[in-house]
Parts: sequence; structure tokens; C-alpha cells
Amino acid sequence: MPRYALLVDYHGAPFSGWQRQADQPSVQGAIEAALAKLEPGPHTIAAAGRTDAGVHATGQVAHCDLEKDWDAFRISEALNFHLKPLPVAILRAARVEGDWHARFSAHERRYTYRVIARRAPLTRDAGLAWQVKNPLDAGAMQAAADKMLGLHDFTTFRAALCQAKSPVKTLDEARIETLEVPGGMEYRFHFRARSFLHNQVRSMVGSLERVGTGAWNVEDFGAALAAADRTRCGPVAPPDGLTLTGVGYAADPFR
Repeated sequence: MPRYALLVDYHGAPFSGWQRQADQPSVQGAIEAALAKLEPGPHTIAAAGRTDAGVHATGQVAHCDLEKDWDAFRISEALNFHLKPLPVAILRAARVEGDWHARFSAHERRYTYRVIARRAPLTRDAGLAWQVKNPLDAGAMQAAADKMLGLHDFTTFRAALCQAKSPVKTLDEARIETLEVPGGMEYRFHFRARSFLHNQVRSMVGSLERVGTGAWNVEDFGAALAAADRTRCGPVAPPDGLTLTGVGYAADPFR
């Protein structure tokens, strides 16, 4: 059966998350339903990462197996037609080898979390960023984020229901970008790693925000990380600001 990689973009607000659920709308379910319009019958697709309810993606990757040998461009065009009016789009489709896997062939995932500090309500960015009222100390947050680089036990930033076998992960990038925006400031938290624990990014951002407000200092953050204790985590940041921006492979299937 021919296998195809799909580069997927979606707004997570209407969905219960990526993973198919029997009684809730999901991104996976929407794409599988669209695939059934191309080739009747049940379809099961696999993704590089399972995003939670309300989390977005500009660079999610999935793969599907089809009976027919389709032109990749026609697959993306047909799926986009059948996905309307849902906020899901197939940016690219590509034929891949039969043993290629969207999840297991990946060597890194990239996430960006957006925080906007301003007094006025968000308009165009509503649902796409976490709004806080006051400016944050980006320098202090970066100093705290630097403590997470490399190999660590991330139990503090791991959801209680996380099913990963080990909380030990290597964080390759934790970079905070600042931008002036109308009425305030935007802080973009960029994270890159081979894999992440359930709720890890939102947990890290929630604790970094505590540093940014001055409620914690950099040493408090470092102590929370070192404690490997979920109760030491700050408030978990809301899903609105989180976007899966890319997945890395040894050979990019879309080039």
C-alpha cells in the first residue's frame, strides 16, 4: 500500500485535541473522515505528536496508507476540499517509503508558545496567545530557561497522567524572543527537543511566567526543576498560546 506523509496546519480551538475520540471532534478524526471521501472505508493515520485540546499546529506531520497510487498534489487538494469548513489544512503531501513513520522516524519536535502582555483585550490574536496584563522580565525568564538545557529529569513539568516511560529528556533549545506589538509586548518561547512529556511545554511556560512577574527568582525556578516534583510546578499555561511548529527528520519528506 502506498504511504504518504502529510504536513498539517490547524487551529486547535474547535477540537478536543489531535487524537480521535468517539464522542468529541478531533483533528485526526477530521482528516480520517476526509480520507474516507477519497477511498471509502476506515482509515487510521499516525502523527508525529498528539496535541491537546485547544493547541494549534503549523507543522504537524502525519502519515496515511492508501490503496491507490495517488499523485501527492492531488491528495492535498482533495483533502483540503473535503476538510472544509474546518480549520484544518494539508499544506503538503509526499510519497514516502513503506517503513517511514511520522512519529518514530522523527528526531526532533519544535514548539512555540506565545504570551502577549497588554491591558486591552486581544482581537486578532484571541485564541492564539496567552494574555497577561503586565510586562514580563524576559532576561530573568531566559536565565531560568537556560537551566533546562541539556539532559534533565523533567518530572516537575510532567502531567500527572503522562504515559512516557521516563521523565528524563534532553532539551536542545529554550529561547525567548521579544517583540513590540500594538499596546504591549509579545514573548515567544521557542522549544526544541527529540520528544516532550505530556504538558511539558505548557508547564515550563507557566513556571517561567512566574519568574517573569517576579513571583519567583531564577534560583526558585532551578530548585523547582531539580526537585523533580510535580507539586513544585507553577500554574500550567493555557493551551491557546501553544503551537507545534515543526518536526525534524533525517530527510525532509516534503523537500
